[in-house]
This record gives sequence, structure tokens and C-alpha cells, in this order.
Amino acid sequence: MRVEPPVPAQALAAIRGALATAGAEPVDAPILQPLNLLLDLAGEAMRARLFVVQADGGEEACLRPDFTVAVARRHVARGAGAGRYSYEGPAFRASPGGDRPEEFVQLGVELFAPPGGPTAQADGEIASLAWRAAAAGGRDDLTLWLGDIGLFSAFVESLALPATLAARLKRVAGRPRLLNAELARAGESVAPTQGGQLATTLAGLSQSQAAAMLEEVWVLAGVEPVGGRGPGEIAQRLVRRAQAASAPALTHAQAAAIHAFLAICDAPAAGLRQVRALAGKTRARNGTLEGALADWDARLARLAEVPAERMRFSPALGHAFDYYDGLTFEVRSAALGADRPVASGGRYDGLLARLGGAAAAGAVGCVVRPWRAFAGGEA
Repeated sequence: MRVEPPVPAQALAAIRGALATAGAEPVDAPILQPLNLLLDLAGEAMRARLFVVQADGGEEACLRPDFTVAVARRHVARGAGAGRYSYEGPAFRASPGGDRPEEFVQLGVELFAPPGGPTAQADGEIASLAWRAAAAGGRDDLTLWLGDIGLFSAFVESLALPATLAARLKRVAGRPRLLNAELARAGESVAPTQGGQLATTLAGLSQSQAAAMLEEVWVLAGVEPVGGRGPGEIAQRLVRRAQAASAPALTHAQAAAIHAFLAICDAPAAGLRQVRALAGKTRARNGTLEGALADWDARLARLAEVPAERMRFSPALGHAFDYYDGLTFEVRSAALGADRPVASGGRYDGLLARLGGAAAAGAVGCVVRPWRAFAGGEA
């Protein structure tokens, strides 16, 4: 396994110092994390980038690919409403091209708030922390890229789509491949579900009944499931696929509006003006979109330290893990390119509920790669 080179002590101290201004509690997290959970959050495509381990007869686990999920699990287990945590340690992820370190150091901060807490101000704070820490490494070619999965959801609501179609689009907002597939269906008539008799039957059952029926099918067919997924999870995935196949499609005009939204890439103020123009008259009747746009005024006010010419707004910006449901951001170096961000993060409120925490609780965080931030580091 290739290990990332160490960052000189002085540069690392500067990056740490920038994150220390958050006043967060230092925490650690287990290196072994549940594989099924991470695959649910990132999809099966992520499996190839994870280091999977399994004790004899035990459930599959993986080496920690990053800290966010691990720290969120720790926070939920504590039962606390609010929390500020900082961390530093190794993470493990296979390189897509096989030419990058597979063990690397991450520093980061995660902020958790009880339901109803201010979100836009916390978003601005965490994005500022990421920028400050990235810049502390000494690079002078950085740009802060800003996106917003929540703004996409609000924009979808402004289009007055059928409820099932709107829900489908929101669910795949952070997964470009699935979203593009939905856009490609524009203008199609609803077709009968292909090969979906089992999925349709499962959809009419409770989750426990669906899991039991699927297990019975496996026994009758002599099938031994692999990959560590339980019958309940597989049954729910079959149901969702069947529902997606039979859902109404976008009209060509609706698809064109979404394509235009996804293509926005401009300075923040100019990009937000484009969102308002695309929403058109429907925006006036949509309080969700108005609120999402107003939140950006508060975020940008907290980002005053970032030079305006160093910020770009691309609302479709997403990450490998699809638990982000609000603000997304990356600090990019011109030398490293878009696929090797120096820092990244965003808002992931929904993840806490998926981990058993309080519904509507707030969560936002950032991670910094010090070897990429260091001016003499990754090239």
C-alpha cells in the first residue's frame, strides 16, 4: 500500500492552526467501518475503492475511507444535540489509476446542531475554515468552488412536477450517472415495468414481509447471496428500481431547464441570478426556492475573507458520497485539477437520521488533505 509522504512540521502546524479556530473537541474514530453502510451511502461503484476486510464468519468491514461518517456515528451514539469535533489521522482509499497514495492523512472539522438551528451561518463558517486551512499550506493557486444539492431540490419543486418524479430527481441529485439517465428519459411515455413482477409484489408488502419473501425465493432457487447485503436491503432496492422504471418522465422543456441549471458555472452572484431567471414565474409561488436563495446571502457574507475572484458557483457540485443534501464545496488547486481537491465538505443533515439520530438535526463539515495543501507537496 502506497503511503502519502509526511508534511513538514511547520506547514502542518499552520494547517492545524487554521482549523483550531473552530474551537472543536478533538476526537478519534475506529479505523474499521461497516462496509454495508458505506456502500449504501456511496453506491456499489465505491466498493472498488475500499479496502475490505472480514473475520471468519463475521460481517464485512472496510478501512476508514474518510472521517465524516465515523465521526457522525460517534456523535449519534453519544446522544448529544450539539457538538463540534476535530480530527486528524489516516484514511484509506484505492487510487482509481493506481498511481496515488492509498493511505493518506486527513484533517477536518464536523459541526452538529439540534433541529431548528441556523444552517446558512454554519455553512459559511465551515467553508471559511476549509479555505483558511487550505491556504495555510502555502499554495497560491486556490479557488473555492461552491454548490448546493438543496438548491437543486428547491429548483425541482419550482417546476411543478408530479410528486413521484420530483422525489425521484431529488433522490439522485448527488449521483450524476443516475440523474443523467433520468434526464435522458425526457419525452418518453410511461412504459410497463420490465421484468418487474417480483418487485411489484414486494412493493405491496411490509419491509419484513418483503425480506421474508425474497429469502424464500433464494431458497427455492438455490441462490446464495454475496456481498454482505441482507434481504431487506435488496428488496427495497428492487422496489425502488421498479418504481423508477414506471415513473412519469420529464417533458423536454423541463429537462432543458434542469440541464441549464446543472450547467451553471459562474461567480456566485452571477450564478444565483441565473437560477432566479431559470425558475421564472414559478419561483414566485415557491417559498422553498426563495428560502434556499436567501440562505446564500448569509453564506456569502460569512465568506467575505475569500477574494471574490477566487470563488466559483456550480450548483451541481457533488461528492463521491451521496449523503450531502445541502451546501457542497471544494477548494481546488490549479496545479492539481478538479479530481484532486485540497479540501472539501458540505452539509449532510439527512445522514444523522439514517444513522439513528434526531430527524431534522443539522450537520456540516470539512476535510483537508495537508499533503495537497502544502505548496511543496502533491504535484
